[in-house]
Parts: sequence; structure tokens; C-alpha cells
Amino acid sequence: MTLSLLIDSLRQAEWLDRDRVVAWGGAMLAVELGFAVFIALWQHGAFIVIEHPTSSDFVSFFAAGKLALSGMPVLAYDQAAHYAVQQQVSAPGAPYQFFFYPPVFLFLCTLLATLPYSLAYAVFQIASLGLFLWVTRAILRESGWAWLAPVLAFPAVLWTVGLGQNAFLTAALFGAFTVLMDRRPLLAGLVLGLLCYKPHFGILVPVALLAGGYWRCFLGAAAGVVTLTGLSVVLFGWETWQAYFMAFAGSGQVYQSGRIDLAGMVTVFGAMRLNGFCPGIAYGVQGASALAMSALVALVWRRCPMQPARFATLLAATVLSVPLALLYDQMLLLVAGAWLIRDGRANGFLGWEKVMLLALYPLALLLWPLGTAWHLPLGPFLSATVLILSLRRLWPFPLGLATSAHQPEARDPLGATP
Repeated sequence: MTLSLLIDSLRQAEWLDRDRVVAWGGAMLAVELGFAVFIALWQHGAFIVIEHPTSSDFVSFFAAGKLALSGMPVLAYDQAAHYAVQQQVSAPGAPYQFFFYPPVFLFLCTLLATLPYSLAYAVFQIASLGLFLWVTRAILRESGWAWLAPVLAFPAVLWTVGLGQNAFLTAALFGAFTVLMDRRPLLAGLVLGLLCYKPHFGILVPVALLAGGYWRCFLGAAAGVVTLTGLSVVLFGWETWQAYFMAFAGSGQVYQSGRIDLAGMVTVFGAMRLNGFCPGIAYGVQGASALAMSALVALVWRRCPMQPARFATLLAATVLSVPLALLYDQMLLLVAGAWLIRDGRANGFLGWEKVMLLALYPLALLLWPLGTAWHLPLGPFLSATVLILSLRRLWPFPLGLATSAHQPEARDPLGATP
């Protein structure tokens, strides 16, 4: 095969059909599961004696819930009291897991803390993963089970389960918002309001909704946030919010100091800090990125009618706008990718699009090792790749790469079947 034929084969990727994607996803999933089992055995001393025990991020949620159940939710933001509870449910000497979530997240933490720790961990991960897969199925309009292999093979899934994080829930709510927005805008806004436990992830949403004229959705989101905040004040007290604001004020020092692994950050800020830039410069570059993404989202949502690419643009731009997002938060890119695939099936895939989407998988898997060993910040690169793919779907014709004309697609409500 000549070089030109090879390049053409990769550009069109007609060989990359559904069966091959499913098979590739299944193989990668098997490798990741084997890796996860090895890490679990290693952390439990199966191969060497572990001098410094580890714990999951979930222990932070569980400990906060236990404190709320005991009638002292304010102590969830007292590191000494919070750590003492963590030590009761994890290995003695395990490192402290920070809790910087607003009191609205204590609703879920308190509910989970009514269960034994291991059961709570399993219930949270299974339930939130199930919700995410339900939303993803609605986006992809898939039936059967084969589509699960490439979805579950995305490395952020492994990180979410392994760390006990809430990225499945975050991605499910963000995805449900996009599915519902056209047909049920008020409900979509209410769903979006539930994301206020990670308020920084909503940084670009007002820009998008106002630029697109989605006033009902905007009002629904505002109503959801106000309602949840009010209920948290009633149940947990205003002093809990005061404690949260004090803890949040000191959170920046934690993240910029490297106490949270910089190689695990997937943001522009994390990339700058990983390569030795001072916090001031890192925040400045991150701020410039956020401003650029705000302008881009406003332009796309005001002028472009194609919803799948709109949604993918918002999701990718969000990760490029916030200073804090970690490996598992790349679940948002998986939702963006689902919208791009849905549009590609309906209107034809663009040149290089299939190969670029496929390449995200091994690159995401290598993100943390390469960041640790060589200080190579792949996180923003992956988000930028998804963003570029989204923008190409909005303006394909000047590039001369479209395979068919694009027409706005009618939206289906959540739960629609193929």
C-alpha cells in the first residue's frame, strides 16, 4: 500500500465499521479490567508490602455524610473532624481526601452514609453508571448491548469506578440536559440545576442558554439551584454554608500546591503547573482560555442551528474553561463524542473524524502515565481535539471534507428508542 493510499484509508476510515469498533472496545475494556485488577491487588499488598495505605475519593463523600447524619454537617468542612471519620472507614494512616463540595451535595452523601461503606460505594457507582448509560443510549439511539463495549472502554470510566468519584452522575445530568433541551426546556433546566454540586462546570451554560435564547431552560436551571440551596440551608443550616465558603477559599492553595496530583489534572491550569509555571501565570492562561471559550460558545449557540455540534462544543469548551477537572471528569468528552457520532451517522462522517475519535481512547489511557513521567499535558489536547471535531461539524463545507449535506436534526426526549 502506497503512502497516499494509507493516508486516504485513514482519512475516510470506511473500514472502521460498527463491528470493528465494538470488537476494539471490547479488547480495550479487557485490558483495562486486567490493569484494574492488578492495581487493586497491588494496593492490597498482594505483591509487595504496602507501607502507605491508600483510600478512594469516595471515603470523603461517605465521611461527610456520616457527619451530617450525626447532626453535625458543618464538620464536613473541618478537616480534622472529617479526617477522623475517614480513618474509621478506611485503612489507618490512609491520606486525607479533601471535601470542597457545597452543602447541596450533602443530600446525596447523607443518603449513602445510611449504608455500610462498601455497599454504599457499590450502590453509588452502579446507580450513577446505570443513569449515565441510559442517557448515552438516548443520545446514540442504540439498541441491544454491543454498544456498551466502546462506551465502557473509555478510560475515564475506569478512573471513576476506581476512585469512587461522581463523574458518572455529572456526565449523566449534563447529557440529560442536552437530550431534553429542545422538547422539554423547563425540565432540562431543572436537571441542569442538579449540577450545582459542581458549580464550576456550569460556567459556560448561562452563556450558551442566553446566546441561544433558551429562556425557559435558563429559568428552570435557576429555579433548581435556588430550590436545592434553600433546602440545604433549612436542613443543614446557614453555618454549614459559611464553613463551606471558608473551606472553598483555601481550596485554591491545595490544588496549586500539587497536593492533588498535577498529572491527573486535565485543564489548562493543570498543564501549566505540571510544567513548572507559577500559579499566577497558570491562572492567567486559564483565564484567557475561559474567555476564549465563552466567546466561542456564545458565537456557536447564537449563529449555528445544529444541535449535536452545539452540545459537543459546550461540553468540550467547559473542560477547557475550568481550572479544576481531573481524569474522571473527561466523562464529559464521552458525552460530546456520543453527540458527534449521532450526527455522523445521520449526516455522514467527516474526513479523519472516525480515526480521531478512536485515538482519544489510548491517549486518555496514557494521560496520567505520560504526565507523571514526562510532564506531558495531554488533558487539554484531548479536550481541544473534541472541540475541533465539533467546530468542523458546524462549518464542514469550507474544509471540503463533508460527505453529505447537514440538516438540523429533530430532537427526541430522554428515553426515546431508535
